Amino acid sequence: MSQFEHQVKERFLRYVKIDTQSKANVKRTPSTAKQLDLAKLLYEELAQMKAKWLHLDEKHCLVYAKIPGNLKQDMPFGLIAHLDTAPDASGTDVKPWIYEKYDGNAVILNEKLGIKMSPASFPILKQYIGQDLVFTDGTTLLGGDDKASIAAIMTFAEYLLAHPKAPHPTICLAFTPDEEVGGLAKDLDLKRFGAPYAYTLDGDHLGYYSYETFNASEAQIEINGLLVHTGTAKGLMKNAVAIGNQIIAGLPAKERPEYTSKRQGFFHPFVFEGDVSHAYLRILIRDFEEKGFARRENLIKELVRKANDEYGKGTVTLNFANGYRSMKNAVMGYPFLIEGLVAAIARAGVKPVELPFRGGTDGSALSNRGLPCPNLSAGYENAHGPYEFVSIQSMAKNVEILLALAKEFAKMA
Repeated sequence: MSQFEHQVKERFLRYVKIDTQSKANVKRTPSTAKQLDLAKLLYEELAQMKAKWLHLDEKHCLVYAKIPGNLKQDMPFGLIAHLDTAPDASGTDVKPWIYEKYDGNAVILNEKLGIKMSPASFPILKQYIGQDLVFTDGTTLLGGDDKASIAAIMTFAEYLLAHPKAPHPTICLAFTPDEEVGGLAKDLDLKRFGAPYAYTLDGDHLGYYSYETFNASEAQIEINGLLVHTGTAKGLMKNAVAIGNQIIAGLPAKERPEYTSKRQGFFHPFVFEGDVSHAYLRILIRDFEEKGFARRENLIKELVRKANDEYGKGTVTLNFANGYRSMKNAVMGYPFLIEGLVAAIARAGVKPVELPFRGGTDGSALSNRGLPCPNLSAGYENAHGPYEFVSIQSMAKNVEILLALAKEFAKMA
């Protein structure tokens, strides 16, 4: 049993009971005020640990702290995790419970509602036999994304602050809002943060790491139709719903999330609402390669242009939003970041697995702002829904990986 299992368990159970669900399409930051509840708790816990340079930015819902280094030649690095949980499923009144030493059988999440998980439907469960797993009651998400990371970082910080003689550089910590809704750590003050390099902790399988993410944007398409009586509609009606369907039909049918994997990009129409007079369409655009990403955005532009040619100028308007770029180019200039992380994962007894991340993290935007920031997975599974679960052993192992990473930086310094 890892010495950190009790600490990460207690922290994680405490954190997931705090509703920090963010909200999409909200212009204020943070998108929900309740994220500040967790920010304040982390600030208080870090103060009790006697972390240094501690700061709570209540306006932007950001927590900063540092663990002072003890090396003659310092080589600071940072750790970043996000406070919010996804809007995909409810984050209110989360009821976590622990299946100790999971035995490989079906998991009854909610007997009253008949909600269960079986290894037949969720084969990933078989990889966790013998471990202690945290589940929900099947009516909410759990919040392992990203509170499993927060629990690991806070336990790591507690250990180093209690053992100041353990060789380590200065380590800068930050907890950010709204990652799940495209916040991209936009208000993180890099000068206050204080590290020239950092790692985000976000993602599922233990031991996985990423230095490459999608290039991404969201096509927001507004369609202005013209409603007239169907009996006299010929030559007059402009059906916004039909025009939206025409745009969707112009996308390659097999280049969607349900048909793609690994390094394949996609288009994902995920919102289409409205009526004949007015409709609104949102399409996610994702590609690992810059040229492929540009090709995808250009296809959307061409479909909108054709619709306006056919139905009249101004019928369809297009805006690209919520964009980020792959961290790859920014991170590859600092190969020691990956070499040190791989060595740390292996030192902790876990097999390192590089995975191009089919999504984005705050590290994508931060890397392109000048803070090279690869990603280490947090160890949760089935995020964003009621079947999410987290292994206590995975969280404890991530603490060991972070301690090993501090040793790697100490060696490099």
